[in-house]
Amino acid sequence: MYIAVKGGEQAIAASRALLAAARRGDPGVPALEVDQLREQLGLLVGRVMAEASLHDPQLAALAIRQACGDPVEAAFLLRAYRTTLPRFGYSEPVDTERMRVRRRVSAIFKDLPGGQLLGPTFDYTQRLLDFSLLDGEGPTPQLPPAPEHDEAVLANALDALADEGLLEACVPAAGDPVPPDITRDPPAYPLPRSGWLQMLARADEGWVLGMGYSTQRGYASTHPFGGDIRIGAVAVEFVPDELDFPIEVGEIELTECQMVNQFVGSATTPPQFTRGYGLVFGHGERKAMAMSLVDRALRADEFDELKTSPAQQQEFVLPQGDSVEASGFVQHLKLPHYVTFEAELQLIRALRASRPGEAE
Repeated sequence: MYIAVKGGEQAIAASRALLAAARRGDPGVPALEVDQLREQLGLLVGRVMAEASLHDPQLAALAIRQACGDPVEAAFLLRAYRTTLPRFGYSEPVDTERMRVRRRVSAIFKDLPGGQLLGPTFDYTQRLLDFSLLDGEGPTPQLPPAPEHDEAVLANALDALADEGLLEACVPAAGDPVPPDITRDPPAYPLPRSGWLQMLARADEGWVLGMGYSTQRGYASTHPFGGDIRIGAVAVEFVPDELDFPIEVGEIELTECQMVNQFVGSATTPPQFTRGYGLVFGHGERKAMAMSLVDRALRADEFDELKTSPAQQQEFVLPQGDSVEASGFVQHLKLPHYVTFEAELQLIRALRASRPGEAE
């Protein structure tokens, strides 16, 4: 804070008033309601929930409104609120096999159990501005009829490959330790896979996308395939202290992606396909796909692969991906640094004075 400036308290109060006015915009334009943001900016709401590690669409929409639409600031607000909540315990692992799917696609099979469920996506639209939206809601959408199959039992597209032994099994390793909680304990490198998946899930989407892109272009030799990508509602279960069985406390929307990568085998493992995994809150397909690419790159040690790319280095990929920490560290540079700059200024003057022929 600029408390060293004369009249700093009044200036700060005025700055906050100006921010409130900027947030409101033209008073002649109807104000945005939180419910409108939650329902009509769902992709942004999902991103903020993921980067804040808190699944609450209403509060995420509130944070977006308060942050003037800045997703990093909104994640900061929501993450700060998260720290005030009591912790009752840990839920049971969610079962994405029981997801009530509203979108599921696979890029590696033409025909698969349950079929391709395209759902809501930009994939099949033209990237042309729709000027009819300037007049309000645009044309009334003609929704397709509800699918006839039971969405809750859509089999994973990769199960058949795993059954044939052509794809690595998706089971915990022997002696698999309890996953660390990165929100309570500072990360200590090298992290286990359960730790880096947590960090990637709440990392900045742009950073994870760039890292995932780097594994395909120039810095790695992988050629992944979209094995099973699904979006839908998953039940959350919790075992209370007074019971010895789980109860369902609600549902959350998740996006899950499993990428398939080729592996030529090793002395102990036959040639097979391997997996990269991504899971994020809300409708976050791009983030989940990028996360799965980076997850597979970070498994280099597990498959005795040479580490030749940045995306394979935990201490490069993971700490820099935290949008709140990165934003704070960069933005602190605009706060007062009078003393440290004066010290460096005097050092530069002294160095110049010590050089022959330099003027005082």
